[in-house]
Amino acid sequence: MTEDTAPAGMPRLDRLDREECLRLISPGGVGRIAFNNPSGPVILPVNYTVEQGAVLFRTALGGPMDADLRTGVEGADFMVAFEVDQIDESTREGWSVLVRGGAHHVTGDVNTTVETWAGGERELYIRIAPVEISGRRIQRG
Repeated sequence: MTEDTAPAGMPRLDRLDREECLRLISPGGVGRIAFNNPSGPVILPVNYTVEQGAVLFRTALGGPMDADLRTGVEGADFMVAFEVDQIDESTREGWSVLVRGGAHHVTGDVNTTVETWAGGERELYIRIAPVEISGRRIQRG
């Protein structure tokens, strides 16, 4: 049995192309950013939006993510992973999208607003410039 074929009634795992992945995550919402900091791997939920094919989220200026996502080298990217998924537990179907790329601190004006539910000041925008976007969908056949 391959990922694309499964007996009737069994779950089927389908790979999603870049365009479908972007379509699924474009409404924005909550995703998880994964990166390494000096203590080891970290995964944090963030509110996000998609702007011109890039993921954009807000965090606290001077906060831990501000410092953790800076390389200290001009022009060098801090590589991160970003995941969004939607799962229907009752049907056991859903999808997951993974975006990997460099995290850039946005300077200047931002043309969109990312609502945050964590509270507190979130003045710093960080953009993830994708180098890879992949996804999967699980469906029952």
